[in-house]
Amino acid sequence: MSDTADLGVPRTHADWPVRPWVLALLLGLAGLAIDFVADWDANDWAPWRAALTTAFAFGPLAFAFTLDRNRWKEPLVFAVMVALVMAGVAWRVALASETHVDAPFWMAAGIVAIALALPLFQAGFHRLRWRTPYDETHFHVWTDAISIAGAMAFVGLSWSLLFLLSQLFVAIEINLLEELIEESWFGWTFSGAAFGAALGVLRNQLKVIGTLQAVVMLVFSIIAVPLAIALAIFLLAVVASGISVLWNATESPTPLLLSVAVASFVLVNAVVRNGDAEASGNHVLRWAALALALAIFPLALLAAISTGTRIAEYGLSPERIWGVIAVAVAVAYGFAYFIAPIRGRMAGWMERVRTANLHLAVGTCVLALVLALPLFDFGAISARNQIARLESGKVAVDKFDFDALRWDFGDAGREALESLVKDADARIAGPARTALMQKQRPYRYAMRDDTRDERLANLRMEFEDPELRKAVRAYVRDTAFLCSSACVALDIGPAEARPGREIAFVSGNFVRREIVDPQNVPPEGAVQAASAIELGHDDAQPEVTAKSNVEIREWTGRRIYVDGKPLGEPFE
Repeated sequence: MSDTADLGVPRTHADWPVRPWVLALLLGLAGLAIDFVADWDANDWAPWRAALTTAFAFGPLAFAFTLDRNRWKEPLVFAVMVALVMAGVAWRVALASETHVDAPFWMAAGIVAIALALPLFQAGFHRLRWRTPYDETHFHVWTDAISIAGAMAFVGLSWSLLFLLSQLFVAIEINLLEELIEESWFGWTFSGAAFGAALGVLRNQLKVIGTLQAVVMLVFSIIAVPLAIALAIFLLAVVASGISVLWNATESPTPLLLSVAVASFVLVNAVVRNGDAEASGNHVLRWAALALALAIFPLALLAAISTGTRIAEYGLSPERIWGVIAVAVAVAYGFAYFIAPIRGRMAGWMERVRTANLHLAVGTCVLALVLALPLFDFGAISARNQIARLESGKVAVDKFDFDALRWDFGDAGREALESLVKDADARIAGPARTALMQKQRPYRYAMRDDTRDERLANLRMEFEDPELRKAVRAYVRDTAFLCSSACVALDIGPAEARPGREIAFVSGNFVRREIVDPQNVPPEGAVQAASAIELGHDDAQPEVTAKSNVEIREWTGRRIYVDGKPLGEPFE
C-alpha cells in the first residue's frame, strides 16, 4: 500500500501553522536579494549577476515547496543543489552571448529538469528509487501546479489592493505608499513575501487542494471525449488522404502536432489519475482515454516525419536539433502509451501507463539536465552539416544561406564562414566573405525560394545605377511583402533620415517608400526596411501592370504617374 492519507496527501506531510510566515520571510528575502544582484537595465548581464539572480530565484522556491516542520535538512540540500545547477546554467547562458545562439534552450532545459525533479523529490524518489509510490508523485505534480497558480493569483490580487490603497492615501496627500511601489526593491520583496504567504497557506491545505485536483481532473476528463472523437476523425482523414494533405495545410505542422499530443497526454492522465480506485468508472471516459492514449504515438510519428522532412530539405540548425529532441521525447511517451493497452490485452493498461509515466519522467529529467550542461555544441554540429550539404551539392551555391551561418549558428557558424572564405571557388568565397563582414543581420522574412524568385521577376527598376540596382534587388528578395505582382522601383533621391537613397515601390494601386543603402548590402543585398507609406486601393487611381509606363513628373513638386495618370499623393 502507498504511504498516503486521504486524497493522496502524503503521511509525512503535516500542517504547520507558521508555514505562511516562514515562507513569506524566506521568499521576501529572496526577492530583495534578487533586486540587489540583478541588473535589469543591462543588455548583457555579467555572468556572476546572472548566476546569483537565478540561484536566489530557484533555490528558495525549491526550499519553499519541500520544507516541512520536522523535515528541513533534505529539503535544504535539494534547494542548494537546485540553486547550484540553475546558477551554473545561467552563468553559461550569460557567457554565451552571441557565441551560442541556442543559449535560451539551455535555461529551458534546466527549468524542465527542476520541474520534474521537484515532485520526484517530494515523493521520496531519492530514497525509494523505483519503489516510489506513483500516487504520491502524481499528487505532487498536480498540487504543485495548483499551488503555483493560486499563489500567483494571490500576488496579482495583492498588488491590485496595494495600488488601490496607495491612491486612497494619495487622496489625503500621503504619498509614501505610492513612492514605495515605484521602488524596485520593494516590488520584489513584496511579491516574494506575498507569493510565500499564499504558498504557505496552500501547502497547509493539501487535503482541500486534493479535492480541487479531483474536480479539475474530472473537468479535464470530460474534455477527453470530444478530443478523442476529433483525433479519430483527423487520423482517419490523414490515412485516407495521405500525409501530404497535412503539409499542404501548414508549413510548420510539428508544433501543432506536439501541442495536440501534449493535450492528449494531460487528458489521458485526467482519466487514469493516481490509481485504479480513483480512475473514472465512466465507460465513455475510459474509452475516450484509451483512444487518446493510442493517438499520441501516431501524432508523435507525424511530428517526427515533419521534422525529418524539414531537416532533409534545409539541413540542421540548433533550433531543429532541439526540435528533434522534443519530438523524440514525444515519441517515447507515445510508444509507451501505445503498447500499454496491447500488453496484457487491455487488462491493467492504466497501471502500465502510470508505470511508464514514472520511468519516463525520470528519464526526461536526466535528459533535460544533461542538455543544460556544456556537453554538446549544437551550433557546431549544425554548421558541419550545412557545410557538408554545400560541398556535396545537395544545396546549390546560389540557394545556400550564408547569412544563417553568420547569425544562427554562433561562433561555429562564423568559423565555418571563415573556412569558406578560403575556398577556391569564387562563387562560394565571395558570398561567405560578404556575410562574414555583416555588422547587423539583414531584414528577413521567412519565405520559400520559389516565391522569392517570382517576386524578383515582377521587379522593374527605372534607374541605371548598378550599385543601387543591386541593393534594391536584394531588398525585394528579402522583403516578402514586396512585388508579389508587377512592381516598379523609382529612385526619388537622397534620403534625409539616414544614409542611402529613397526608393518608391509602385505595385497595383499602392506606393511604398523605403530607404535603401547601396553601401550596406549583404550577399546579393538584403538591406534594412525604413519608413513606408501605403496608399489604399482607389478605383479612380491607375493600376500598374507589367507594361505600364511609370515615371516621375514635375508638378509644383514631384509625384508618381502611371500611364500618364497621377498615383497617390505628391511626396514633395
